[in-house]
Amino acid sequence: MTNPTTSMAAPVTTTGVRLHATMPVERWGTTGFPGRWVGGTAMVLGPLLMLAGAVARARFPFFFPDQLAAYERHPALMATAYGLFAAGSLLLWPAVAVLAARIGAHSAGWGLWGGVLVMFGLFARAFHAGVDHMAFQLVRSQGAGPATEAVSAGYGAFHVFATLNLAIVAGWIVIALGAWRTRVLGPVRAAALGLTAALPLGVLKGTTPLSLVALAGLCVALVPLGLALLSEGPRPGRAVVLRWVPLTLVTVALMMLLGQAG
Repeated sequence: MTNPTTSMAAPVTTTGVRLHATMPVERWGTTGFPGRWVGGTAMVLGPLLMLAGAVARARFPFFFPDQLAAYERHPALMATAYGLFAAGSLLLWPAVAVLAARIGAHSAGWGLWGGVLVMFGLFARAFHAGVDHMAFQLVRSQGAGPATEAVSAGYGAFHVFATLNLAIVAGWIVIALGAWRTRVLGPVRAAALGLTAALPLGVLKGTTPLSLVALAGLCVALVPLGLALLSEGPRPGRAVVLRWVPLTLVTVALMMLLGQAG
């Protein structure tokens, strides 16, 4: 006689399942990459940081000789102003990615071209920020006079990123029209988004009244959309937040330390 045996399959918990349970990541859904939390946070912080940076350097004349002279007299203030502006511009890429995805859900053409042009324009601004930083280091090592001569000698020299200058301007107009035509944004906020095209571009550009108008328009367009995006789905529990926030801060700190180490 055969004795029946009862086998019970033990549940297999993979590392991935454990990790997902500990550090859950919400599905992208209709927002697309990089999701509503990253995109919504970027929509809120990016425009505000750019506006703060522009305001911080607003009292200094616009063109590069005056900007370099201002850095020589107020290095901490100018470094902070340019750093805030660059950080805000960097944060715009997740914001634009989510905005373009929302537009593209209704009109693929407007979402594609608006998102691509704006993104290329943001790459160009990142390049300009790198040149700004290098010029400020010349001021530190050689003084404002020699740094101004060096920048003047190379000003207008061709670089591959110079081909993207038109995208800096045209991208915001295209994506604003797309947001209006697809009703992702109402007419007032779409027009405010289009004002971003008036933001001056190039190396070592200061702040003008038009700069503040353009950045105020960017805030009017994106900050409310970011807040709505963050609140339109379920909120994570306290335990999840307490796990994600320290991990994010430690990761950013580690990236900064490794970046400084070269």
